[in-house]
Amino acid sequence: MPDTITPDPQQLRLWLEGAARRDAAAFRALYDATSPKLFGFALRILNKRELAEDVLQESFVAIWNNAGNYQSHLAAPMTWMTTIVRNKAFDLLRRTDHDTEIDGDPFAAEVMAALHDPGATPIEALQLSRDAKALAYCMSALEGLHRQVVGLAFFHDLSHSEVAAQMALPIGTVKTWIRRSLEKLKACLAKGERA
Repeated sequence: MPDTITPDPQQLRLWLEGAARRDAAAFRALYDATSPKLFGFALRILNKRELAEDVLQESFVAIWNNAGNYQSHLAAPMTWMTTIVRNKAFDLLRRTDHDTEIDGDPFAAEVMAALHDPGATPIEALQLSRDAKALAYCMSALEGLHRQVVGLAFFHDLSHSEVAAQMALPIGTVKTWIRRSLEKLKACLAKGERA
């Protein structure tokens, strides 16, 4: 199992020094050698694969940008990188723990109740058009934070940067979540049309 083997600290130091000089090959080698362990560490903290992937990406951007600041006499390379991942993961947890979800779980619960209520009157059933039902169903299948980002961008007409500011997330994360969510919505809606 290659991901359980700890890379040689001296080799990691050399790759970090290369990354500090903007050597892409050294950075790629560093990434290949350490990303499985760092991803696993992020996943243990966040318990969600997509969040762990985002934190890993942010962490490697930080490692690339701060490789020149690494001081080998203060910490081993893996310890330094693990600390970056841990801090990014905890930052994400802190940001998301205190945010009220717009178009989040209450939205999903109300929509799903309306969709599955056998006792709904004809007027209540007509309140959600066929397209709205399909969209609501597909939106409810998105992860809560992703649904919130899409809701802010499209239902509240906020720009990507405004969504990022409102949710205290990096703009790259917001753009990635919106792109992935739109792909999932498109696939879900297409599947509904075929059914």
